[in-house]
Amino acid sequence: MTGYDDRDGKIWMDGKLVEWRSANVHILSHALHYASSVFEGERCYNGKIFKSVEHSERLRKSGELLDMPLPWSVAEIEAAKEATLKANGLTNAYVRPLAWRGAGEDMGVASKRNPIHLAIACWEWGNYYGDAKMKGAKLDIAKWKRPSPETIPHAAKAAGLYMICTMSKHAAEAKGCSDAMMFDYRGYVAEATGANIFFVKDGVVHTPLADGILNGITRQTVIGMLKDKGIEVQERRIEASELEGMQQCWLTGTAAEITPVGQIGTYNFEVGQLTRDISAEYEALVRR
Repeated sequence: MTGYDDRDGKIWMDGKLVEWRSANVHILSHALHYASSVFEGERCYNGKIFKSVEHSERLRKSGELLDMPLPWSVAEIEAAKEATLKANGLTNAYVRPLAWRGAGEDMGVASKRNPIHLAIACWEWGNYYGDAKMKGAKLDIAKWKRPSPETIPHAAKAAGLYMICTMSKHAAEAKGCSDAMMFDYRGYVAEATGANIFFVKDGVVHTPLADGILNGITRQTVIGMLKDKGIEVQERRIEASELEGMQQCWLTGTAAEITPVGQIGTYNFEVGQLTRDISAEYEALVRR
């Protein structure tokens, strides 16, 4: 498989479609040095991006939270995504909008005089966790913790916030795991490195309160689906000691979709009926 920099296709950049291999930025782009970048991960099913407008709205909100207001409206971002999919001839794809501060007059921490750019790429992408989506993912427990909301804009999908996730996932993969579960700064269960987490005990679903983690769009969708089915969902702080009694577990995210979890550290979970049901119903929903 070729690298992501060496592919055929088109990428939308600042209002025009450019050749994939020519979609480059200058080495002194502010984002490369100071992580002034926000992004989205979206999936297109049968020609339609699931929750597309919500993703575009969150992209703009993330920019605002980083003091980086995007000069593109939601409607303009939507049109750009459609143009990118069409130019690449894709109807089932992963879509990645990315906004960043580029090179300009500033090359220190401050960057008000540097232009804000937007690019959109798309490509075919299968299961994020491979065959773990069918048999249940194995998760490590990360040594890094999600930081306090007083230290980061946790509601932003910002590139810099993922560095400890990258390190945690690398450590997990070195142990033969698909991913890692992270605790938050208080010691409560938080999320995986790029996905929200759910547990089931005695028919009740439990998921961490999104008071220090990204409140994922897929997370919100799944909570709504469960409530529509009459299933009790408790959004709350989950103690580490509670993992022992949880019976089922799954991850949610645009890339992960709904992926069952079979093991976290020394704790084991069954890929139970509710996990299978909600996964099948989500698959049907996104393809309507």
